Amino acid sequence: MNSRQPIPVVVLTGFLGSGKTTVLNHLLANRGGTRIGVVVNDFGSIEIDAMSVAGQVGDSMVSLGGGCLCCAVDGSELDAYLEKLAAPVHRIDVIVIEASGLAEPQEMVKMLMANENPAIRYGGMVQVVDAAEFDATRARHPETDRHLAVADLVVLNKTDRVDTAERTRIEAALGTLCGPGIPVVGADHGRIDPELLFDRRPWTETRGQLSFEDLLAEAAHQADGTAPADGAGHDHDHERCGHVHAAYESIEFVSEQALHPRRLLDFLDRRPAGLYRIKGFVHFGVPGHEERYEVHAVGRFLRFAPGPWGRGETRLTQLVLIGSGTDGPALLRELEACREPAPRQVPPESMWGVLRYVDRPEDTPAED
Repeated sequence: MNSRQPIPVVVLTGFLGSGKTTVLNHLLANRGGTRIGVVVNDFGSIEIDAMSVAGQVGDSMVSLGGGCLCCAVDGSELDAYLEKLAAPVHRIDVIVIEASGLAEPQEMVKMLMANENPAIRYGGMVQVVDAAEFDATRARHPETDRHLAVADLVVLNKTDRVDTAERTRIEAALGTLCGPGIPVVGADHGRIDPELLFDRRPWTETRGQLSFEDLLAEAAHQADGTAPADGAGHDHDHERCGHVHAAYESIEFVSEQALHPRRLLDFLDRRPAGLYRIKGFVHFGVPGHEERYEVHAVGRFLRFAPGPWGRGETRLTQLVLIGSGTDGPALLRELEACREPAPRQVPPESMWGVLRYVDRPEDTPAED
């Protein structure tokens, strides 16, 4: 990830026992070389000892102690934590906030959206739901429905504890509780592909130090009586460690021809619920908007970030779409239909839809 780009901040929410910490541990254990900054209410069962050895605690992790994040700190305090993590010296690629089980996601999202630090940007809200306790959780916490309504992506966890019919019933219920088109990703033991939320760097970036992945892989092999390959644990059992790439499909779209902004927005607005993530860069070439537009979508969350093209860089569109149960060829045909052979003739106002999803701190009114 380009360090000059704002760092996405992903909010991980869900009621007590839903499996948030399990999801977070899985993301940390399978992050590749990606540097993840973590904000948590309390450490809970996160592998703090391993993280300490791996150098992940301290400057790249902060704890808010007891209490609910959205209640225990005000906006300025949260801003200070995020500013610390976003400092260039840490080279953080993504920040994950694990909210208390009793947190109000709406308040947390408001804090992040109001944050004026240009080094970070809101990256979407992921709600973890316990499939085995779905009805009981809604009975104990009626606010569950309100939380689901503002989620960008829902992880239906512990699917291994319900049968097919029950899972189908729960997914149907989530379809009515969540916003239109919000994707629901099934998982057991919190195992979702980290690529759904962030890019993973190559393993080579952790060479020469005992990484967090190495430590967890070593612990897994010790637990089952096997020895890690080459002393590092890289050649571990992918199925055991929860690598779930086979559950998702990834397609790539490249176009040397510019894309029409309105046609692309139409595509994004009607993207299927099974399309969990979109990432890459878009070339519009519309007068006054010749920049390279980074696009980032997690579930229904969408953000564009304009930036300069590199010296000698070819103007083209490169997108990666990750999903499950989607029709890849149909998606590619829809993107092909977004091509625009004469972008210089496209009126600048056609970009208004795209600009609605661009954070522009300079446009924020100054206080009196």
